[in-house]
Amino acid sequence: MRARRATAWTAAVLSITLATAACSGVDGGPGPDKTSPAGVTISVSSSEPANPLVPGNTDEPGGGRIVDALFSPLVDYDPQTAQPVHLVAESIETTDSRVYTIRLKPGWTFHDGTPVTARSFVRAWNHTAYEPNGQQNASYFSHVEGYAQLRSSDPDGPGPEPVQPPAAQELSGLRVVDDLTFEVTLSAPFPGFDGMLGHRAFAPLPEVFFTDPAAFAANPVGNGPFRFASRRPGVNLVVERYDQWPGAPKPSVAGVEFRFYSSAEAAYADVVANDLDFTAVIPPSALADNRYQVDLAGRSTSRARLGVQYLAFPLYDPRYQDPRVRHAISMAIDRERINQEVFAGTRPPADGLVPPDVPGRAAGQCGELCTFQPERAREVFESTGFAGAVELTSNTDAGNAEWLQAACASISGALGVQCTLVPVPALGEHRAAVDARRVNRIYRTSRVADHPSIENFLGPAYRTGGSANDGAYSNPAVDDLLARADAAPSEEEAHRLYQEAERLIIQDMPAIPVHFLSVQAGWSQRLQNVTVTPSGELDLQTVAVAAG
Repeated sequence: MRARRATAWTAAVLSITLATAACSGVDGGPGPDKTSPAGVTISVSSSEPANPLVPGNTDEPGGGRIVDALFSPLVDYDPQTAQPVHLVAESIETTDSRVYTIRLKPGWTFHDGTPVTARSFVRAWNHTAYEPNGQQNASYFSHVEGYAQLRSSDPDGPGPEPVQPPAAQELSGLRVVDDLTFEVTLSAPFPGFDGMLGHRAFAPLPEVFFTDPAAFAANPVGNGPFRFASRRPGVNLVVERYDQWPGAPKPSVAGVEFRFYSSAEAAYADVVANDLDFTAVIPPSALADNRYQVDLAGRSTSRARLGVQYLAFPLYDPRYQDPRVRHAISMAIDRERINQEVFAGTRPPADGLVPPDVPGRAAGQCGELCTFQPERAREVFESTGFAGAVELTSNTDAGNAEWLQAACASISGALGVQCTLVPVPALGEHRAAVDARRVNRIYRTSRVADHPSIENFLGPAYRTGGSANDGAYSNPAVDDLLARADAAPSEEEAHRLYQEAERLIIQDMPAIPVHFLSVQAGWSQRLQNVTVTPSGELDLQTVAVAAG
């Protein structure tokens, strides 16, 4: 599955072809002949995965880009039309948007040589959906009949154990028809279901995952264009091209070293020196006066990204349960000043929960709650009786410290209270605390589109029990609107209902939309055919290395 999988709903991705033939840079790959460009392993800046490399339990960038290289789900997304394109699927058919018959292409295998079958998908989906397995992406199966029976009676309860054991262990809506065919029955019609099937949550799993979990953890086995080669915790993870992969286009590089960096500055310095092949994060110090365009002349790009940066509230903490507190902090943030002074104008202030260019988005949904109103913010804040300092927390290994410090300064100035940033060294550590609901501070989070839909920015993050609903937000009225939108008979009606749900969510403000994301990326002199997707990922299937 290509790295562009989650990003193909704009008019086109950005491709930059370099004619240079320089061959400097780090070569971290094992084994292949490195005397020709096809035998070269390239290096990509990344972060340590937060969880084992299982598609159903990976929902953060460090693990996500690796899992996306290792696994191929049913569909890809066409970069021109934003429509699903069959990958492992031969066909996906429905007559009523409730019962879907999925037929697989023959000849697909996992990296251990075993065949990819209908059972590979059904077993993987059941494993992900079953609550005791604790998979981050479980709620992607909430539309499938029988999902509720795989969940506890208290999905957002404070304890780690379900209040009552689930009534079932398998989704009643999944049925294997034959080796290459399975049937999916949803609990209600959902015309957008087939559009979701490119998300990694819907990838298959091999038998070894179930029969020998320890072996799988040590050597993950997927069905994607690259297979696992080696890992040094805290240093890197290397994948190598799987030549039996039947998809297209086939990668030209022999492998990819995902190198784990503790700071965006270090990765940037290595790219400038041609000691790293690609980074998708240019630090604020290099954004100033567009210095990166000089440092990386002819080998950098800047473009909008289909994502939103948020400051989210741990609603399980009583201090943040008053929506007026959340409103006041939002109005205390000078978004445009942060955009100009920290990001050199590359992060436009967010005016809602859904970024531009996503189908169904409505502009200006946040209204005055997302505008800088220091006097009004202080008035509202003081009326709440909030006691103590305001604290923000985030990982600081990806260029976040500068803008969060600026946000804290804005909050302090507007509200007249102390605001401090509590840094976490690495994304994996930050996400582990957020996922376990151990965070008692306002925390940075972001959402980048998984598939081309307004639903993808609302359902996973704000539906009760959603896979990205980290702060334990729940509003039955929002759940009802999202369910009605899912089942709407027309796209226009669905968009109207999703937009109504978005307005209601914003009034509750479980998370503050701060700015829309963009990507500034840079690469080494030896790369050519560089395609940077709207999610900021390097397309590993089309990138090449110049001869030299």
